[in-house]
Amino acid sequence: MAGDDLAETKKGSSKNTKNSNESKLKQKSPAEFFAENKNIAGFDNPGKSLYTTVRELVENALDSAESISELPEVEVTIEEIVKSKFNSMIGLIDRERVDTQLYDDYETEKAREKRLAKEARASEIQAKNLASGKKNKEPGVSKVLKARGEASYYKVTCKDNGKGMPHDDIPNMFGRVLSGTKYGLKQTRGKFGLGAKMALIWSKMSTGLPIEISSSMKSQNYVTFCRLDIDIHRNIPHIHLHEKKGNKEKWHGAEIQVVIEGNWTTYRSKILHYMRQMAVITPYAQFLFRFISETPEKNVTIKFTRRTDVMPPIPVETKHHPSSVDLLLIKRLVTDTSKKTLLQFLQNEFVNINKTLATRLIGEMGPDFSPSMAVKSVTSQQMVRIHQLFRQAKFDDPSGGCLSPAGEYNLRLGIIKELHPDMVATYSGSAQVFEGHPFIVEAGVSVGGRDVKQGINIFRFANRIPLLFEQGGDVVTRTASKRINWNSYKINQTQDKIGVFVSIVSTKIPFKGTGKEYIGDDISEIATAVKSAIQQCCIQLKSKIVKRLQAREQQERKRSLSRYIPDATGAVYEVLKQMTEEHKTKRKRYGEEDTAMLDKVSKEIITKETLTEKLAQHVEQVDYEMALEYATQSGVSEEPRENIYLQHLDSNKTNFIDLHSPTFVFRLIL
Repeated sequence: MAGDDLAETKKGSSKNTKNSNESKLKQKSPAEFFAENKNIAGFDNPGKSLYTTVRELVENALDSAESISELPEVEVTIEEIVKSKFNSMIGLIDRERVDTQLYDDYETEKAREKRLAKEARASEIQAKNLASGKKNKEPGVSKVLKARGEASYYKVTCKDNGKGMPHDDIPNMFGRVLSGTKYGLKQTRGKFGLGAKMALIWSKMSTGLPIEISSSMKSQNYVTFCRLDIDIHRNIPHIHLHEKKGNKEKWHGAEIQVVIEGNWTTYRSKILHYMRQMAVITPYAQFLFRFISETPEKNVTIKFTRRTDVMPPIPVETKHHPSSVDLLLIKRLVTDTSKKTLLQFLQNEFVNINKTLATRLIGEMGPDFSPSMAVKSVTSQQMVRIHQLFRQAKFDDPSGGCLSPAGEYNLRLGIIKELHPDMVATYSGSAQVFEGHPFIVEAGVSVGGRDVKQGINIFRFANRIPLLFEQGGDVVTRTASKRINWNSYKINQTQDKIGVFVSIVSTKIPFKGTGKEYIGDDISEIATAVKSAIQQCCIQLKSKIVKRLQAREQQERKRSLSRYIPDATGAVYEVLKQMTEEHKTKRKRYGEEDTAMLDKVSKEIITKETLTEKLAQHVEQVDYEMALEYATQSGVSEEPRENIYLQHLDSNKTNFIDLHSPTFVFRLIL
């Protein structure tokens, strides 16, 4: 019995221990969370990860240069790394396969014979077609047997001329998730605030290699070099090397290098489209993109040159609008504020609340509140009352002064520079408000152009970054394809090459989906603003198209008249000769003017050739007068125009003031 009791006790103790382990609380670091849910940050697969890495590094480079008002110069290099080279980088010796049937790409002898026979038949058919002059069909993509575990590796390098990073901050800026300098209420390019940190996490997961950073700030006489990776479970940087080097060239900026698993073949077009669209929305930047392959003929080098030195203003951090805050944010603001009283807190922590309005709000909160009460003494229940009043009270809308749109001039110049359209129109709307956050919609519509397909081509931008994925559900796509009557603007929706460019900037972009790749169609304020902006562009284009059609009709009339000049002059001259014969034989008498003209015909002063010349001059004169009237009405000069680009001045040596217009910038040199 005692033995049975002891066994039961041990059994119960074992169960309790097991239950205790199962119910033990576990915690995950932010780095661990994003590593397990990498699709949230755009790292769904190797190809998308390569694209997102390039995007994050480029956007960081632009932000860095713009923060010091430096015209951005960004160099991006993707270098293909073959398996043998990668193995040597990590110190792994290549090993020949021993058990070939163990591998996923194993091919039996029968399957190999069948594949070779099929390829031979296809080659024979192609040879016969060539001999008979028939056109060969495009060869299908052959199935390349590749093991599931066989990966492609790439070294991604991004170099800029930005402000650089402080020596001591670099480890935490790259090796600690959710730490950075961009947090705060302002317009930012980033979607999650992860930047290169997520690229480092993906590098850690796919290659195990560290990231390398070189950085120098302006007026520094040294360059910081740091090699590090991240401790994902503890969310802290693991520093391999952190040192200072000489900076004889006085370079400033950052160069980031990371080796990751990727897929260039499937995401090549997306990466190149991203770079091209970034050149459209950022014409004041210069981009150099290189892809270096083990096969030289696959190398790619593209340079997107700068076309202007006019930069948008730097986005300004702003305070929260009362209607946009939630209870948690109010609690945080109360905790972090340096103000003493509730009156000072309301005045200084929110926009559009002056002293008079703050006093009225406190009076409305109830007897438990007073202007002089200590803000730190506000209870949780009282915070709920403040939140309820903020949601019900009426406040002035926030201004768009904190935003930094690209500007009509830059948008127009970017479209012309990259697409070379036949005509383009741009429009920039005024600041509007969604849930307490200001936003501005800019639009451009082009017709014709280079490398533009027939139909509607959508180009979407949010806070001046291109959006390339999940286009179907986006507010811009739905508006352009379903809510614009293109025919009413003399534009053929199916045959014309139409480019629709819409850029939305805000302190909070209302993205949809976990990947934050599109803006939903369910926000009426944004949908209305997008439709209005596109329509304003279409109205401008309609005027240009109508005038172009009128000019074309005039040319057609001129050609028609010119076509009949020989027949008309021949008929007139025959009539004149007949009249001359009648006049000579006095069978018919004519007036003095007619007689004088007939004498010129008889003396061959007026001939068939002179009539042809005079009639052609008349057609030219009529066409010139009509064209002059058209030019006068449209407000353009008689002379043909062409685009010219002026070399920008060195802004460091010249003082000037820019006066902006939608189509040009007038620079006043001081």
